[in-house]
Amino acid sequence: MFAAYAARIDRDQPLSGLELGERPEPAARPGWTTVNVKAASLNHHDLWSLRGVGLGEESLPMILGCDAAGIDEDGNEVVVHSVIGQSGHGVGPKEPRSILTERYQGTFAEKVTVPSWNVLPKPKELSFEEAACLPTAWLTAYRMLFTNAGVRPGDSVLVQGAGGGVATAAIVLGAAAGLRVLATSRDEAKRARAVELGAEGAYEPGERLPRRVDAVIETVGAATWSHSVKSLKPGGTLVISGATSGPNPKAAELNRIFFLELKVVGSTMGGKDELEDLLSFCAARGVRPVIDSVLPLDRAREGFEKMAGGDLFGKVVLTV
Repeated sequence: MFAAYAARIDRDQPLSGLELGERPEPAARPGWTTVNVKAASLNHHDLWSLRGVGLGEESLPMILGCDAAGIDEDGNEVVVHSVIGQSGHGVGPKEPRSILTERYQGTFAEKVTVPSWNVLPKPKELSFEEAACLPTAWLTAYRMLFTNAGVRPGDSVLVQGAGGGVATAAIVLGAAAGLRVLATSRDEAKRARAVELGAEGAYEPGERLPRRVDAVIETVGAATWSHSVKSLKPGGTLVISGATSGPNPKAAELNRIFFLELKVVGSTMGGKDELEDLLSFCAARGVRPVIDSVLPLDRAREGFEKMAGGDLFGKVVLTV
């Protein structure tokens, strides 16, 4: 079958290890099901895999891709939940949690095999391309907002780094849920797009906001950390799920954190039940993922280049 896969690890030039070509079809195994992939979306996780983060040389070649929607062995339209091992379903009961491509072949292929427990029904309201955007970036944003920040309709939220997959999802989901969303971006066009998607205002990184917020959705890291902490109301919550600009800010702002009794919460992906809720929310409220571009699988390299260069707003989707 045709696939996009990591053939080599290169920490400095990750795309040099990306290959497109034929790979063996997945073998059947008890408790697992094979999904014929219709659409799969890119995540920064795929670039990190090419750099060797979470993926060792001994596991190569590894088909990349965490997210997918397709048709299962019984002809059902399904969405793949990409976290394997957290429940013991389909794997050993002591197997630690991992994301597809860290241990198992991924979704950038004509077929993918996952534990049967890891497939959910695709709502008929969502296309395969839309559904394929949800299981990683959008699920991460959903958990950050509604589980870990604990915000409610009417609360205010700052989303750092508009344009990235998680940040874009947080803007759309927050606005649809009745939150008052503010956003930042270095790019004027991305700030304008954030407002179109429901943000009340969009600002330069570090710019003084019109008011302090109840929660901050942080995926940028070092470059925006100080601004995130200073933007919170007393008792507010900063939820962090990534650090694309680096993990070590110049100032930790510890005095402000303890004096204002701020909460700092780490967040990673989400559970199957949260993905089920996210799918239902999107179907019921007419929320649709923001898609930057749709490419056939044999043009996967173009999608990787767009993501690596940051020249996108929303998700890149590959179709099979």
